[in-house]
Amino acid sequence: MRKLSMDDLNRDSVEEFKNKKKIPLVLVLDNVRSLNNVGSVFRTADAFMAEKIYLCGITGTPPHRDIEKTALGATDSVTWEHVPDTLELVKKLQTEGYKICSVEQAENSTMLNDFAPAPGQHYAFVLGNEVFGVEQEVVSASDIVLEIPQFGTKHSLNISVATGVVVWDFLSKTLSQQG
Repeated sequence: MRKLSMDDLNRDSVEEFKNKKKIPLVLVLDNVRSLNNVGSVFRTADAFMAEKIYLCGITGTPPHRDIEKTALGATDSVTWEHVPDTLELVKKLQTEGYKICSVEQAENSTMLNDFAPAPGQHYAFVLGNEVFGVEQEVVSASDIVLEIPQFGTKHSLNISVATGVVVWDFLSKTLSQQG
């Protein structure tokens, strides 16, 4: 078995990527402190073709070398916007028809493995601060709270890892619905 080269992978150009239909998903980063985490989320959004990333509150924005260190150019391919207030954005997205899913440990949360995205429905996944998680007012305003099942001693995952887990889960379920 031979490892594939960059040429073998035959990836789209940034312009081709921007013109492709995306999965019905936006990512909302709620006061994420680490610029490396922000960059990693950009790379995940590129890999799985998310519509957009919203960078809220204190979340850092491109251009920044610490974001680029992990994004590896995904800040050019993924559409993004900075929004000062996460709750205001959540309410706006709801009026636009998005189902808001906070990724958090909360009472009456839905375990990710039990989550079944509705065909054709657009979703916004909210991921929170590395220490405090998603703000309570945002959790309260969410349509669904998704919890990633965990079986070890730690109580949470790094935000960039959590993003990869929930976006891949969403994409794989969406693709299986399409047959």
